[in-house]
Amino acid sequence: MSAGAKSGEDDKKNALPMAVLNAIQNPVVLVNETGLVVFANWEAEAFFGASATYLARHNISAFIPFGSPLLTLIDQVRERRAAVNEYRVDLSSPRLGADKLVDLYVAPVLSEPGSVVIVFQERSMADKIDRQLTHRAAARSVTGLASMLAHEIKNPLSGIRGAAQLLETAVSDEDRALTRLICDETDRIVSLVDRMEVFSDERPVDRQPVNIHSVLDHVKALARAGFARKIRITENYDPSLPPVYANRDQLVQVFLNLVKNAAEAIGDKADGEIQLTTAYRPGIRLSVAGTREKISLPLEFCVHDNGPGVPPDLLPHLFDPFISTKTNGSGLGLALVAKIIGGHGGIVECDSQTHRTTFRVLMPASKGPTAEDSDLTTAKG
Repeated sequence: MSAGAKSGEDDKKNALPMAVLNAIQNPVVLVNETGLVVFANWEAEAFFGASATYLARHNISAFIPFGSPLLTLIDQVRERRAAVNEYRVDLSSPRLGADKLVDLYVAPVLSEPGSVVIVFQERSMADKIDRQLTHRAAARSVTGLASMLAHEIKNPLSGIRGAAQLLETAVSDEDRALTRLICDETDRIVSLVDRMEVFSDERPVDRQPVNIHSVLDHVKALARAGFARKIRITENYDPSLPPVYANRDQLVQVFLNLVKNAAEAIGDKADGEIQLTTAYRPGIRLSVAGTREKISLPLEFCVHDNGPGVPPDLLPHLFDPFISTKTNGSGLGLALVAKIIGGHGGIVECDSQTHRTTFRVLMPASKGPTAEDSDLTTAKG
């Protein structure tokens, strides 16, 4: 075999490991015995904001905060020659950004004494999964409560309301206001129980390819005609997005809830604005509820508002049942949003700061034509 042919085969052998490492969605770096970064995959380049060539000219300590626990972990791995996992390590710095929490996996390269491989997993990704599992668990807890309330409360309430109506015909005008109050309050409780009964509906969701922009335009029209008539609503859509695999009516319900929340947060603010955005983002893989299927969530749909923001202590519990920022709110609207999106195998989350709140929905794409496209095809045929 010629030297040139052998060199070509070696290049192919080296290209495969490189391709595998670059396909990994977590930053991976190889640090040699002196601390130099001798390899960085594509995700690592994005994570550190530097090219692999630039990284290779510097020590790993130049890219992480002074005194970072990562340096201690590297020394431990070299000393013990055993892999180490460390969770929630803070790498926040002006270079890497604020709130940069990561999980670390550091392992020795036995064929290269002193060299270690470091795998970073950003907590933002892990926290999305944690929050989604929490939302689903919360929805399941409300399911049992809703079923119990429907059977054990609505029947007695009917009796109370009926008795109040009978009393209304036999009491003075002064007392009639009290019987009216009893009827109004029982109606309010029945309405609340009816809303909770939605959580006990465990029937499979009827889904099909849906054009998300058609859904958002419909929601925008409803909002402008009602609760958001005095608020500016803008959009920034990615027209190239594929359809989302979902139930159209439930998507309308989800985004109507989110837009209404945004409108109520803005209130009478003179320059109030709601922005609807869609984009294609690299998704994470999650299991669809009730199946073994794992899907990617590349479609991002957001509702932004410039209201006062969500209190920081309330933010982690925003999608839990009975949690509300509104004085007379039931705290079921966002819990229902979490249940619907979770039933579609998606994720909903909230990022909030003063004058900027974003509700972000990540969902799977559909592989087929939209329902609207199918209707057009049928009409043409």
